[in-house]
Amino acid sequence: METHPLATLAAGAAAGAAGTTALNAATYLDMVLRARPASSTPEESARRLADAAGVGIPGDEDEQAHRVAGLGPLLGLGTGVAAGVAVAVLRAAGWRPGRLVGSAVAGAAAMAGGNAPMVLLKVTDPRTWSAADWVSDILPHLAYGAVADAVLRAAAPAPRH
Repeated sequence: METHPLATLAAGAAAGAAGTTALNAATYLDMVLRARPASSTPEESARRLADAAGVGIPGDEDEQAHRVAGLGPLLGLGTGVAAGVAVAVLRAAGWRPGRLVGSAVAGAAAMAGGNAPMVLLKVTDPRTWSAADWVSDILPHLAYGAVADAVLRAAAPAPRH
């Protein structure tokens, strides 16, 4: 049975949005448990992306800061939704991994989608990250992957033989 392309996109967007919510919850829980500050990388990414695109952020200094504070998380949400859509397209093409592999691939897609632009924009360099930095990045992305995979399985369960 073939899935309509819009259904695939909708399932992927829902999976990505749910996964992003799980990622955010895991990140906020880590901040609470370890009393660590929020990362400034989303906002710095928004600034550098705007600079690279030659697009100014309107307003005075305070207004720009407020806009960037909203743009950073929006970029993350867009990345999460896009990763969910990418994995949904793979599943629609017939890829049917087990839960562990499906979760790991979804989490890796979101992690790569979020970190690659930051590396290219020189916002961060993973080669300099500490073990704690890696854990605080990987664990929320694993939460993303588990939830996104679960949503995709619920949206289009694998056929039973």
